[in-house]
Amino acid sequence: MEERAFKHVVPMQIRFNDVDKFGHVNNTIYFQYYDTAKTEYIFDVCPDIDWTKVAIIVVHIEADFVAQIVGQARIACRTRVEKIGHKSFTLRQEVFDVDSGEVKCICHSVMLAFDLTTHSTMLLPEEWVESICRYEGVDLREKA
Repeated sequence: MEERAFKHVVPMQIRFNDVDKFGHVNNTIYFQYYDTAKTEYIFDVCPDIDWTKVAIIVVHIEADFVAQIVGQARIACRTRVEKIGHKSFTLRQEVFDVDSGEVKCICHSVMLAFDLTTHSTMLLPEEWVESICRYEGVDLREKA
């Protein structure tokens, strides 16, 4: 499968408290950047979700730290969906330096659809799947 371009990019602000005594962004902070970017992705791509009835929760997350980020860097986070299952989808996210383009960290997350009224997993609504595939420009559904 060929590499797809990222369509969703969110600038990130490095806050004073993000930087540790060594002058670089602490590795725990990256997950806050990923959370911010994936929330914006979902709001932009699937805007009509009723968040009082459903949620999208992280069930697995892993990150590869490629290079450090210093406090004065200009960074952004790009997000795309890699594949869609029946109840979950997988995200790839990258934090990168806006000026150099250097990737600083790569993250993969499995996101699960969750029904807040029954407190159980649920099938991904077809309108979400269609919206994501339309936005990404490719059918990402796992083939059975």
